[in-house]
Amino acid sequence: MAARSGRGLLLLTAVLLGFVQASSTFEVNDGDKVCILANFSVAFTVEYDTQSQKQNASFRLPNNATVLNSSTCGEKEKIPVLALGFGKGYSLILDFEKIASSYGVKNLTFKYNVSDETIFPNATGKGIKEATSDPNIHAALNTTYVCVHSHRITMPNVTVLFRNVTLEAYVASNKFSLNDTLCKEDQTPTTSAPPTTSHVPTTTTYAPPTPSKKPDKGQYNVTGQNGTCLLASMGVQMNVTYDLKNQTESDMLINVPFNTSYNGTCGNSSVTLNLSLENGLLAFHFAQNASIEKYFLQGIEINVTLPSEAKDKSRYVTNNSLSELKATVGRSFKCVAEETIWVSDTVSVNVFDVQLQAFKFEGNKFGAVEECQLDENNMLIPIIVGAALAGLVLIVLIAYLIGRKRSHAGYQTI
Repeated sequence: MAARSGRGLLLLTAVLLGFVQASSTFEVNDGDKVCILANFSVAFTVEYDTQSQKQNASFRLPNNATVLNSSTCGEKEKIPVLALGFGKGYSLILDFEKIASSYGVKNLTFKYNVSDETIFPNATGKGIKEATSDPNIHAALNTTYVCVHSHRITMPNVTVLFRNVTLEAYVASNKFSLNDTLCKEDQTPTTSAPPTTSHVPTTTTYAPPTPSKKPDKGQYNVTGQNGTCLLASMGVQMNVTYDLKNQTESDMLINVPFNTSYNGTCGNSSVTLNLSLENGLLAFHFAQNASIEKYFLQGIEINVTLPSEAKDKSRYVTNNSLSELKATVGRSFKCVAEETIWVSDTVSVNVFDVQLQAFKFEGNKFGAVEECQLDENNMLIPIIVGAALAGLVLIVLIAYLIGRKRSHAGYQTI
């Protein structure tokens, strides 16, 4: 009885901890047997039609994406499938295959909903669209496919960008293997070792972009004829993936200095913040929706000079279909956690420890705070863990009291 209770407590702990971690790690299993494990971040860029012109919509695989019931381990002549669902009818499906001593993703299918006006404003098309391609993801059996750098899959009207990938199919021991197969993006030209390597740190596996440190926080204040229209306190970092002259890719991280020069403009329905960089320009465009009394980051414009080894001299991107950093008019948006905003499939902007407010102010200072979802999730985790521990203590206490009562019942008065 004691052993059974102990196993119950361990199971309860595992379930609760699994719930906490489900937002980033995806698992396909058949009963007690795990067959697919995956941990990655994905960004999508979709070109769609409006009445006036073509637009690009960029968005990410959210933390609350779920493993769909159509996922399978592939028994009875079926192939293993990892199917993830999110949003209003969106799904990302990976079909696996095994060939000799290797495995790979045979087919990637991305389904998206053009009727979703939050992602595709003013779209002329409607309904669920689909794009499919061979993503060129392969690894040796009993190894984990690892790709820290960006891996881009291009399809008609759709680009899918994977980063920080840890993936394994045909899992042998219900957990990631101890050996890795590195993607070509992570292998440096000087690497002489075979692609299958140990988890033990080596000297030439991949070269992360620099600088990696968190940017310093800058303070920004934009004023117009009617007073302040934007207050912002945040650290800003850009990540640009570009092609090299030798047909490979590289990443460039740019930390915006806290004392960078800036300017901006104030309008009735738009506010702009322009940050001057040593090698370019970064502009944030804010808009407001008067009907729901919300303001948000609608667009980002970037123009940067690339390193001399790059195939192109510069990179210019703009995206005016965003809906980030959203808050109620008159209140400030705040997020301690890092937020990544995808401008395109090769360019993203990371903001750190941000507090900002646009359009309406009381006394030229931040209004009441509205926390971002990431911070709320980070606060939820210790609450869940604390509740789990409290539940465990309560179960142990009840078991102890029941056991003590039964032991006393075994004695009789002489």
